[in-house]
Amino acid sequence: MKLTKYIIPVLASLVLNACKDKEVLKKEILRPVQYQVVGNIDAQKIRTFSGTAKAGDEIELSFRSNGIITKLDIKVGQKVSQGDLIAKLDNVQANLAYEQSISALNSAQSAMNTAKSSLNRMKSLYEKGSNSLSDYESAKNAYQNALDQYESAKRNKSIQQSQISYGYIKAPKDGVIAAKNSQLNENVSAGQVIAVLNAGDQTNIIVGLPENVINKVHLGMHPKISFSALTDQTFKGSVIEISPIVDEGSATYPVKVDILDVTEDIKPGMTANVTFDFGEVETTTETALVVPVKSVGEDGDGNFVFLIESKDESIGIVKKQRIEIGELTTGGFKIKSGLVEGQKIATAGLQTLLDGQKVKL
Repeated sequence: MKLTKYIIPVLASLVLNACKDKEVLKKEILRPVQYQVVGNIDAQKIRTFSGTAKAGDEIELSFRSNGIITKLDIKVGQKVSQGDLIAKLDNVQANLAYEQSISALNSAQSAMNTAKSSLNRMKSLYEKGSNSLSDYESAKNAYQNALDQYESAKRNKSIQQSQISYGYIKAPKDGVIAAKNSQLNENVSAGQVIAVLNAGDQTNIIVGLPENVINKVHLGMHPKISFSALTDQTFKGSVIEISPIVDEGSATYPVKVDILDVTEDIKPGMTANVTFDFGEVETTTETALVVPVKSVGEDGDGNFVFLIESKDESIGIVKKQRIEIGELTTGGFKIKSGLVEGQKIATAGLQTLLDGQKVKL
């Protein structure tokens, strides 16, 4: 009894300690937050936007006819050369139609030869006075009709031969398979993307710009590009395309930026930060602090922002800061009091942030 009396508390203590260890090992999940450094109007002209790296020549590969895939010997990341076979369809219907077109062409050719022989005979008899002019004209018309049918059959054979080629996909350029969207024995339709080929050595960044800055961007502009996956590296870009139409999905204008000093470390799909210096477009000598409109909240006590205090630039603490706002400018609200240059403020999701909350930068 005494042994049991001591064993039970020991076991209970071990169970409690194990539960505590599990609680300690539980990973803390931090909410990511977007932020911006407070600066004056001139500083606000240096704006950074998120974009995505894409191959300079991204080709979507598809068949031009329907069918079942009977050959698809590719893998994502595989290098291919121009002319390599990527995929093939069963082509049963196309082959049958091609054989029928050959048979029709042979019949049309035979009918044409017969009509030509008849015309030559009628012409000879007409010249000798044995046949009438109407018989000769009828023979000419019959030969012309047979000739037209023969030419039509030739064109049809060529078309059906092309239909067979539509069942093959060959690499249009040297490149790397970036995506494989179909499988062997899958029934696909014409135009359905089977795979994506990244061709060429160039890499571009696609970045969406809001309407309040799109008119400040021009072709040939040289923004700076950085990648979160490539620390301590900055690349020079050049704006090569500016869309005049807003993207309905993001409500921004897509802009394509070419990376001038691209390296093999940059892979399509990487997230990039593209920094534009709009001070090159317009200059001012104002020194008032400005914050984005979306970073300013309002409650019963007035306006506020959420300051982010961080020591390691990866994790921060949110602090609610009262501010006094002034004039509204194209860059945001001018700040009369409550902030100093260089502080970090949250720029999105103010409704879900709490004073003293720990966040991920």
